[in-house]
Amino acid sequence: MPETAAPESTSKTARKHSHVPATKQWRVVDYVVTAVLGISVGLIFWVLALSWKVLELGFQAFPPSIGLIAGLWVLAGPLAGAIIRKPGAALLCEMIAAIVEAVLGSHFGATVLLSGLVQGLGAELIFAAFGYRRFTLWVTSLAGLLAAAFMSVSENIMYNAEWQFGFQAAYTVCAIVSGVVISGIGAWFAYRAIAKTGALSSFASGRLR
Repeated sequence: MPETAAPESTSKTARKHSHVPATKQWRVVDYVVTAVLGISVGLIFWVLALSWKVLELGFQAFPPSIGLIAGLWVLAGPLAGAIIRKPGAALLCEMIAAIVEAVLGSHFGATVLLSGLVQGLGAELIFAAFGYRRFTLWVTSLAGLLAAAFMSVSENIMYNAEWQFGFQAAYTVCAIVSGVVISGIGAWFAYRAIAKTGALSSFASGRLR
């Protein structure tokens, strides 16, 4: 009957989009969790920066291959995008992480702020391209991919300018692979693990399907 068809259709639509926030406006809890994520990942960035010179020793045979761990630098954006699901979340979280790294002290200096902006923008563009309505493993992986691609271009300019083009291209490929695996797929499963604890009950992302 027509009287029952509409509610059923509405119910199906609601279930289909239950993973999407009811509004794109930010709540206080969105800012708080974004800050917590940014600070947490910022601490990872800081430790990574402190260890970078030592880590480079393991890649001396082929320096561009260090890009295989460079994907860690773009973790904040895809992770925040998958959890917060609001416009600007990926960019803001990556910037907070970069600020934390800069404040704690990084041998990369103030350039980490520019890196955070570029990397966060890369992730943000993917979520924006899907209208902040699709949050899947594939979308998060694409966010990690583009963030890493943006990162590799900026780092080839700022840090790897002395490398020949072949080395820079190899670094870009390695970084993109790393971005997809670590900060795309890795961020997705990290989010899912957090959601299963019930910590994301205030978020649409906490309603696992």
